[in-house]
Amino acid sequence: MTAIDASPSTTSSSGLTATRSTLLGAVAAYLTASDHKRIGRLLISFSAIFAIGTAIEGAILGAERISASSSIVDAGIIVQLFSALRFDLIFSVAAPLMLGLAVAVVPMQVGARALAFARSAMFGFYLWLFGVVLVGSSYLNNGGPGGGDAEMVDLFFTGLGLVIAGLLLISASVATTVLASRRAGMTLIETPIFSWSALVASVSMLLTLPVLAGALIYVAVDHAYERATFGATEGVNAWIGWAFTSPQIFIVAIPTLGVLAQIVATMTRGKQPLRAGLFVGVGLMSTAVIGAVTQSSYTVNFSGSASDILKSLIPYLFFNDLSILGVLVVLGLCLLALKNEKAKLNAAFVPAFLGVGMVLTGMIGGAVFKITNLKLANTVFEEGVLVYVCYGVVLSGIGAVAHFGPRIWGREIQSAPVLGLGLLGFLATVLASLPYFIAGFADQPAAVANGFDYSGPIWLWNSLVAAGHALMALVVLLFFALAAKSFRSGTISTATSAELFESVNG
Repeated sequence: MTAIDASPSTTSSSGLTATRSTLLGAVAAYLTASDHKRIGRLLISFSAIFAIGTAIEGAILGAERISASSSIVDAGIIVQLFSALRFDLIFSVAAPLMLGLAVAVVPMQVGARALAFARSAMFGFYLWLFGVVLVGSSYLNNGGPGGGDAEMVDLFFTGLGLVIAGLLLISASVATTVLASRRAGMTLIETPIFSWSALVASVSMLLTLPVLAGALIYVAVDHAYERATFGATEGVNAWIGWAFTSPQIFIVAIPTLGVLAQIVATMTRGKQPLRAGLFVGVGLMSTAVIGAVTQSSYTVNFSGSASDILKSLIPYLFFNDLSILGVLVVLGLCLLALKNEKAKLNAAFVPAFLGVGMVLTGMIGGAVFKITNLKLANTVFEEGVLVYVCYGVVLSGIGAVAHFGPRIWGREIQSAPVLGLGLLGFLATVLASLPYFIAGFADQPAAVANGFDYSGPIWLWNSLVAAGHALMALVVLLFFALAAKSFRSGTISTATSAELFESVNG
């Protein structure tokens, strides 16, 4: 009887082959995923990565504006960087982050066997990701709105079209899951509040993004041929710019209300008071769709006769302030629920609450921006509005991942770091936004890095903004590392089915 031992080389080769096989299998599983959790993880992870890059981009632009003589980047790409910042905040970070959370969480909440049109959602992820890469390549090669290279401008149109198509497919999948895949016995009014907010946000995107796609088509056709009807490259923003400002940007923030209300429901270990009021609040926030679909921006001027003021005030309030009322309703009901003596603090509540607060601040700023007497048009005030809303979404996303993460990944995440990062993220958002509210009143021009002047500490406001963006990049990076470590090797989640039921039906 003989024993034959495998040689070291054979063993090593077999181990390496097995490792490669395992790695390739894992990659292939994600590339062809139809599991809603995996699709959601991909969207959340890539939006976090893009959030870090976008924050660094904002820090560079803030530093560039500290002094009129500073030249951190080439002057020829400044216009593209400002446009890229707006695109990235909305379409590379905020929208996919909220949709990713919806894809991962909604099927669990409504008791669906699977995500509706899961493969379409996965295809939508690929379209979105490839589109973001194309748009980024366009910007880096003098493309995008105002770009000097015609071919790269056409590439921007193609990339943005793919991003729109991808987000539409994902939104359709989320909306269909809520509407048609609920477990037996669950009516639409009984849908958990986060799923309800995801439904409203998805339908809102399904209503508004096709309008953007239509505008993009005729601008792209004109640019490819005559370039005489829609202002060629320089006129792009005039036709699609509404999609990068208020009220359209409010739509991507709708799920933040659902995140906060869901966390509060878990904290109080009972049903939300006036549950129907939460639904109404979310619905009121979605009135931003009206202004986006009609591509209308209603302003108010408090000069002139009372009748003239009233004529402009009524549509101004309808198109700009109803959505603010919706946020206030949800915030009020959530704070009312916390009076429950059984309420127990959840670390995820801090970033979620602060995130909604930042979104609300941005929305109020958007309403102020449209008071023409203040003369804030074409100033950095509008950039402050955008950053408040989108960084508020990021903060809410941190809270959502901390809250829903154990159910998505199956492992717990440490509470103390989440609390600290939430507070740091709040500070970062204020630093990156509030100085531009002040500088806007001082007439600092938008999308201009140097060659401007006004009475005031130009260096101070722009230095604070640069520091805020840099701090947000650090916050997202640290949370990404915390989440990756916790969900890979952390304590296995002990949430029971009863706890899950309570958290989703609170």
